[in-house]
Amino acid sequence: MLFNQLGIIEPILQALKEENYTSPTPIQEKAIPAMLSGSDLLGCAQTGTGKTAAFAIPILQSLSKPHAFKPGEKPIRALILTPTRELAIQIEDSFKSYGKHLRLNHLVVFGGVNQNPQVSALKRGVDILVATPGRLLDLISQGFINLKEVEIFVLDEADRMLDMGFVVDVKRIITKLPSKRQTFFFSATMPKEIELLANAILSNPVKVEVTPVSSTAETINQSLFFVEKQNKKSLLAFLLEDTNIKSVLVFTRTKHGADKIVKELVKIGVKAEAIHGNKSQNARQRALNNFKTKATRVLVATDIAARGIDVDELSYVINYDLPNIPETYVHRIGRTGRAGLSGVAFSFCEEEEVAYLKDIQKLIGLQIVVNDTHPYHTSFNIQKSNQPAAIKRNNNNNRSGNYGGAKKKNHFSRQRTN
Repeated sequence: MLFNQLGIIEPILQALKEENYTSPTPIQEKAIPAMLSGSDLLGCAQTGTGKTAAFAIPILQSLSKPHAFKPGEKPIRALILTPTRELAIQIEDSFKSYGKHLRLNHLVVFGGVNQNPQVSALKRGVDILVATPGRLLDLISQGFINLKEVEIFVLDEADRMLDMGFVVDVKRIITKLPSKRQTFFFSATMPKEIELLANAILSNPVKVEVTPVSSTAETINQSLFFVEKQNKKSLLAFLLEDTNIKSVLVFTRTKHGADKIVKELVKIGVKAEAIHGNKSQNARQRALNNFKTKATRVLVATDIAARGIDVDELSYVINYDLPNIPETYVHRIGRTGRAGLSGVAFSFCEEEEVAYLKDIQKLIGLQIVVNDTHPYHTSFNIQKSNQPAAIKRNNNNNRSGNYGGAKKKNHFSRQRTN
């Protein structure tokens, strides 16, 4: 099935095409028609199954229809509630991508930052609001947010909210919503508490359950590199000295981080480009084409921008930053080792990322082999870092170059050609 078979309007289809989306994932295929019909939806699906697009697309389409409001009035019409800042930012980025050809305003609000820019945006008018519970309630109490006109409400990652102690806040927020609304409820698991919450907020919902991707291809050789944060860039340069690495897709957590890595690589003569949400569509397409034709050796990408990237015979993927969502790791390294071909996935892990590593290894059901022969290897306090007690160690060479006995050096302090 293709997206154009789901009854999606042309402006959204054009945006999906520009993001290189053609076929919906199972949850998108099942959920989008139900949501567009006006039904409530109960989805059991983890991050990594495509559920953000599954609810973002019908929200954008529903809100694109003309609606009569009083002159100067622009109320919040859709609310997406999610437990963490990282998820909130990712969701808002998705609305930005899929709704680029629609005249709808969206905003993300979360705590830990100055609220003034968020308040200024709210005063200008917002159609779609993505929020974490604490900051949302804070802004409501200050009179900056009114939810009485919300037409669509999404509760995302409900079980994580329960684990993080947000259930009381969620119930408070629900009381401020109109009773007549469409509601989408997503949770990775359905314990009794979550079922009770779902029954309280949903009306005759369509139920959709999708099994997440949780395994990695056997053809992908995975290696783990423990490294201090400040040495990551030097480790990347060291690995790129291997001439067998003709092209590599590097994943970073942030847009700024992607740009910074490219700048450092260019300094040492490595042809590199970044692809992320702040780049224009033309710039992103140009960077991707350069990578596919081998004109660019290194493509540095964020997870949002990397969706839809499909490069034939890509052999190497490097996780410069480990993802905080374990399913994302599976999707990242799945860019290589396709169609029965072999692939290599290197993952850098600093001490603060060990908790992410634990979640990844639990999901994929194996312990990633550690390479401790590179010149920037470091040891962490395993118990303090909450890392699994037993991790396989590999003292052998995991690439064609020689790691053993190399001295540490700053690979970004000199120029070299590639």
